[in-house]
Amino acid sequence: MKDYILEKFFYWAKMVILACVLVFIIRGFLFIPMKVDGNSMETTLKPNDQLVYEKISKIKRFDVIIFENEDGSIYIKRVIGLPGEHIKYEDDELYVNGSKLEEAFLGQAKIKRDSNQYTTNFDLKEMTNQETLSDDGYFVLGDNRRLSKDSRSFGEIKADRIIGKARFIYYPLKNFGRIK
Repeated sequence: MKDYILEKFFYWAKMVILACVLVFIIRGFLFIPMKVDGNSMETTLKPNDQLVYEKISKIKRFDVIIFENEDGSIYIKRVIGLPGEHIKYEDDELYVNGSKLEEAFLGQAKIKRDSNQYTTNFDLKEMTNQETLSDDGYFVLGDNRRLSKDSRSFGEIKADRIIGKARFIYYPLKNFGRIK
């Protein structure tokens, strides 16, 4: 009987340790929760949305990322420009290295209101005095272009400042889903 109790104890001790290790790996490395503050990413993300981000995927254009700015503030924005690219907005259209790209994620938000542009015209060269983004630089914008503090104000984001890529919203349940 004593051996049976000891065997069960070690079995459950191993299960508890395994569960703790899995929680540590998943929460610490794979999926990390975060709460959205502010409205610069509306309509994609709303204030107080609870989301999960991860740290292992390669960053691509139009990914929603979390990063730490040089002043220590944490931001969540969308990647518009990748290292080595030239970015330009003209008449509400995005041009990367001279080619026009569609921003389907903006949807109805991009419709011009009061004859104002959704994204004001700018050119990377005029804004930063650089022809292209640096080898480790990303250009980010909020989806709510008129109310977003982003690369137009603080410049490119260096790769080592990127914390992770936002993946999905888990709360509130009405907003549950993958971040596009």
